[in-house]
Amino acid sequence: MNPSRVPPTELFALDRRQVRRAFDRASHSYDRAAVLQTEVRQRLLARLEYVKLDPRVIVDAGCGTAHSARELKRRFPQAQVIALDIAPGMLREAQRQQGWLRRFARVCADAERMPLPDASVDLIFSNLMLQWCDAPDAAFHEFRRVLKPRGLLTFSSFGPDTLRELRAAWATVDARTHVSHFIDMHDIGDALVRARLAEPVLDVERFTLTYDSAMELMRDLKAIGARNATAGRPVGLTGRTTLAAVATGYEPFRAAGRLPATYEVVLGQAWGAVTHSGEVHVPLNEIGRRQGREGS
Repeated sequence: MNPSRVPPTELFALDRRQVRRAFDRASHSYDRAAVLQTEVRQRLLARLEYVKLDPRVIVDAGCGTAHSARELKRRFPQAQVIALDIAPGMLREAQRQQGWLRRFARVCADAERMPLPDASVDLIFSNLMLQWCDAPDAAFHEFRRVLKPRGLLTFSSFGPDTLRELRAAWATVDARTHVSHFIDMHDIGDALVRARLAEPVLDVERFTLTYDSAMELMRDLKAIGARNATAGRPVGLTGRTTLAAVATGYEPFRAAGRLPATYEVVLGQAWGAVTHSGEVHVPLNEIGRRQGREGS
């Protein structure tokens, strides 16, 4: 494939089988490296405190090792909690951590095609999963389908500034796609509206993780399963000479002896409850715009 002759949308199309394999292989190393995912999860869970909920059925969509599912079951002990993930390895690790107590159900499925009935779910919680969909529309339409009247969707995803330093470093080496294309907050909002999800509220927080070297960052990305799954990715193994060139291309970003890795995180929520008149009768506390930084 010649990257210069292929439309960008095709170059950045995601291979879902590759996504599944990458997260499957990363199931044992995920928790060790998922520093940012843990922080965003805690912030997303904290936002639920501002919404009055009594859910009977909860789905943790893209659950990973199911830390969110365990916390949601703790908060809502009477609810049926379903931990759903595309990677069977993640669900096996979730079961191992769950132990003998059956706190939640585990379902191996694509969030774009959930094996759940229409209008059967009260709360969908999805932490940093949507960026692994080519576009959020399919997932949002599926979320809208399974949400009950007055059901709530709360989610996070990555925005376009995510890993901008790594993208720039790779651009000094070749024209291939090495970092995924992440969707802007406004485009996510438009997708929510197209899916007929009600009263969408979105905001952005920015985090910066820091590393001794570019290789340390890439090892962490591999450990959480964030491998290059784009259609325009290079075929075959990346050689030491190429990796050394990427490391050199990353060096101009070094500050105070450390290399930054920027993450733009979009946080949002929307309701599935729309009456026949088109009016929403669910109170929603406004979530203000906040900016954050997280270092490691």
